[in-house]
Amino acid sequence: MTEPGHIDQQDGRLAIAGDWTLVHYATLKNQVERLAQAREPSPEGVDLERLAALDTAGAVLLMELVGAGPLAAIDDWAPDLPATRRALLRTLGEAMADNRPPPARPARPLRDTLARTGQIVEGLWQQQRQLLGFIGQVLATLAATAWRPSRWRLTSMVAQLHQTGLNALPIVALLTFLVGAVVAFLGATVLRDFGATIYTVNLVAYAFLREFGVLLAAILLAGHTASAFTAQLGAMKANEELDAVRTLGLDPIELLVLPRVLAMMLTLPILTFVGMLSGILGGALVCLVALDISLVQFLAILQRDIPLNHFLVGLSKAPLFAFLVAVIGCLEGFKVSGSAQSVGEHTTSSVVQSIFVVILLDAVAALFFMEMGW
Repeated sequence: MTEPGHIDQQDGRLAIAGDWTLVHYATLKNQVERLAQAREPSPEGVDLERLAALDTAGAVLLMELVGAGPLAAIDDWAPDLPATRRALLRTLGEAMADNRPPPARPARPLRDTLARTGQIVEGLWQQQRQLLGFIGQVLATLAATAWRPSRWRLTSMVAQLHQTGLNALPIVALLTFLVGAVVAFLGATVLRDFGATIYTVNLVAYAFLREFGVLLAAILLAGHTASAFTAQLGAMKANEELDAVRTLGLDPIELLVLPRVLAMMLTLPILTFVGMLSGILGGALVCLVALDISLVQFLAILQRDIPLNHFLVGLSKAPLFAFLVAVIGCLEGFKVSGSAQSVGEHTTSSVVQSIFVVILLDAVAALFFMEMGW
């Protein structure tokens, strides 16, 4: 009858008993690790007389307990052990004793820096290639379904409109209101030195109609909605729901991506308009309290000095920003590998990418519109 392998501690000695085989590896591993923390690997105080069956898994654990060098010299301190077991332990000890760690690679700071830079650039290039390819897939699917109303996912799009639009409306309105108040306060502080505080109205209007209204709304949606898209699609990928959709003969892009993209493209212009109004309202409140500019005078200056094209320029950027934020969020969801950690990593990546792309395109658009005189 076999006896499970174990270690008995008697009078400061370790008695190795039972079968030290792969069957009992997990239990033996825990005992060896606990003892390794309390003593250095050494054959002193180790008794192998009660050792029964032994295989390579048990031999490795014994090596961790007594050390590779002493195990190679087992003939000297455990001569009563059967020859076959001594041969196995001796061979393992000699092999591991001669297995010295490889020499450390010499440091090459310049070469290592260039290598890391190249890896980062290559990763960014592959990421942009994937994004362009995914945009092409989305546009092709959109073109294929645009003329077929029977394939429109109206229910899903309305649900996404509620999630991306109504749920984000309060935070967009509040944030733009506060930023409008801050911009007006800073403008008034600077313009007061020149006796031109009346132009605070123009500053707030230009800032929010052209830039801040759409930019703040897009950034908030990048954090609020792109991350939600990535988490939702990533969870479906981890649960193999996307594979089930493909098995049923359905297109995940048509079923899951298009409703989200179209909902975002409808939502962001509305949120941009709300952001513009809230930002201007915040500026008007500061002008009323700090500069004694009444609301009627504020509106009169807006009507007299602010052309409509500034509003159209700001609003025209919203659909493009919405499309890119939604596409990046969905793409990162499809790239999830299946673990919870991967879902978190790609959710973070989608938010960072979306914010970066929005700010980059806004800067390019600002330069373009300025050169065009719009």
